[in-house]
Amino acid sequence: MANSHIPDTSSVGGLSLAGFRQLSALFEAMRPKQWSKNLLLFAGLIFSENFLIASKTLTSVAGFAIFCLLSSSVYILNDIIDIEKDKNHPLKRNRPLPSGRLTLVSAYSGVVLFSTVAIASALKLNLAFGLLAILYFTSITLYSLFLKNYVIIDVIVIALGFVLRAVAGTVVIQVELSNWLLICTFFMALFLALCKRRHELVLLGDGRSKHRKILNEYSTLLLDQMLAVVTAATIITYALYTMAPDTIANFGTNKLVLTIPFVLFGIFRYFYLVYEKDKGGSPENILLSDRPILLNILLYGIAVFLILYT
Repeated sequence: MANSHIPDTSSVGGLSLAGFRQLSALFEAMRPKQWSKNLLLFAGLIFSENFLIASKTLTSVAGFAIFCLLSSSVYILNDIIDIEKDKNHPLKRNRPLPSGRLTLVSAYSGVVLFSTVAIASALKLNLAFGLLAILYFTSITLYSLFLKNYVIIDVIVIALGFVLRAVAGTVVIQVELSNWLLICTFFMALFLALCKRRHELVLLGDGRSKHRKILNEYSTLLLDQMLAVVTAATIITYALYTMAPDTIANFGTNKLVLTIPFVLFGIFRYFYLVYEKDKGGSPENILLSDRPILLNILLYGIAVFLILYT
C-alpha cells in the first residue's frame, strides 16, 4: 500500500513544487499589470525632447524598473494589511494572500527584498531620485496604514503618488518638466482615483463597510460632483499647457494644441466604461484591454512625437 505521508518531491527547474507555487503567487501579488502606472516616468524624457538620446532613455528605463519593483513592494504590503478585509471583497478575495496561495512569510520577505533593492538602486542611480523613491515609498505606506481611512485625503494621496512618479522621471535624467503638466498629472490621477471609488461603491453596495469603512463617507452623488470638477480641471489645464507661451517657446511650435482631441476622447471613453459598462475599478486593466483607449494612446503618442521631434 502506498504511503500517503510521503512528501511531494516534485520540482520545477530544481525548485520544489511548493516553492515554485510561492514564487508564482508572489509574482502575481506584485501586480505586474499595474506597472503601466509607472510609464509616467517617461513623461519627462519625452516632453524634454530627450527621447532620441540613448543615455537618457536607458536611464529612464532603469528608473522605470526601479519604480516597478518599489511599487510592487507597496502593493504586497497593502495586501498584508488588508488581508482580512479583502476576503470579503468579491474580486480581491481571489488575490494570492486572501486566497491563501501566498504565505505571510513569503509576502513579508518580498516586501523587504523588493523595497531594499529598489531604494538602494535608486540612490546609486541618482541621489535626488533615490530620495524621491524613499518619499514615494513612505507616502504610499502611510496611505496603506492610515491615510486611506480619511475621506478626500485618501484620493489626494493616491493622486500625489502619480505626481511623484512624474517628478521622479525628470529628476532621474536631470531635466525639468512644466508645472502645467505636473498639475495636469495630479488632476488626471485624481480623476482615476475618484472613478475607482465610484466603482467600489456600486460593486460592493450595502456591504461596502465590510471592505473599507471610508466608503461610507462617499456617495455616488458626491463622487459624480467631484468628478465633474476634476474632469473640467484636467481638460482646461492640459489645454492651457499646450497654448502657454513657455510651452510654445520651449518646443518652437504651437501645434501641441492639436493633441487636445485625444485627451478629450480618452476621458470621455473612460467615463463611458465607468458609467455604462460598470468598469473603473482597475485602470490598468482598462488601459491594457480596451482597444479604443489603446488606439487613442498610440495615436496621441505618434502625434506628440511628430510635433516635438520632426
